[in-house]
Amino acid sequence: MWAAEVAFAKTMAERDLVAFGEFIADEAVFFSGTKATHGKANVVDSWKPFFVEKEAPFSWMPDQVEVLASGTLALSTGPVRDPSVKVIARFNSIWRLEAGRWRVVFDKGSPPAPGPE
Repeated sequence: MWAAEVAFAKTMAERDLVAFGEFIADEAVFFSGTKATHGKANVVDSWKPFFVEKEAPFSWMPDQVEVLASGTLALSTGPVRDPSVKVIARFNSIWRLEAGRWRVVFDKGSPPAPGPE
């Protein structure tokens, strides 16, 4: 699961919107503040502006991943950084194992907070 999150984050660094979409579940829900975007196509479309510029507007990396004992659901969380590496938020993603591949089903940012101790 950790490797999936790192690979997902790499799609932003590599400016690869198509690869980004491969990590999104068909029925995903991504939040931007209090607004929810439903469905893979809508999520990818709403994230398209983040992939336009040559330099990524932000990056993320997990500092904590927890997987249910069943091995089918997971939570990943970690800092979101601006291009100067300042922490600007925290991401929180729920992943589901689908046909042997981890995909994000819920994603919601939050204000910056400390990571695990």
